[in-house]
Amino acid sequence: MNDPYVARARSEGYRSRAAFKIKEMNEKQKFFKKGSRVVDLGAAPGGWSQVAAAAVGSTDANPLVVGIDYLDMDPIPGVILFKKDFTEDDAPGLLIEALGGHKVDVVMSDMAWPTTGHRATDHLRIVHLIEIAADFAIQVLAPGGSFVAKVFQGGTEHELLHMLKRHFNTTFHIKPPSSRKDSAEAYLVAKGFKGSNVAENAEEER
Repeated sequence: MNDPYVARARSEGYRSRAAFKIKEMNEKQKFFKKGSRVVDLGAAPGGWSQVAAAAVGSTDANPLVVGIDYLDMDPIPGVILFKKDFTEDDAPGLLIEALGGHKVDVVMSDMAWPTTGHRATDHLRIVHLIEIAADFAIQVLAPGGSFVAKVFQGGTEHELLHMLKRHFNTTFHIKPPSSRKDSAEAYLVAKGFKGSNVAENAEEER
């Protein structure tokens, strides 16, 4: 009730206080540019997609943002939304098809499983989601693109970080001011995607 970001979200027309997290991260890291194509994983209720659509100039006539979530979402101007679980096999193809088969400039993920209360289990589940999102990002990003994903205390697994460092120029963790201080969440940011050739070479190395 006393959260200033909740009040700001209502007054500024955002779906949730989470909108300020991606807004604050973008103000520092500048991953949204006019004309950028964006995929929003775990989009509900839509705050991140709202911020992205405004930042890249997405419209209903020329949609540049596509979001997916298994939860219901009301329509958002300039955003294509799918009610679907991203972990389903056909979900990635739907997202790329919605953007005309073009490469993407930003993949952002606020996905999280409902918590079980068992810390080790919850950590493994969120890492699994990040890995799925990261694999998708590596397949669809254009050179120079960015990947942003929610993580929790316990950090990002070393293997995943190592993989991202092979594919991106810079990787780091960030906790935006609007993220509650008592919350275990933080965000992993990977910038400067090196391109699909690097991804193909890494796959051959496996």
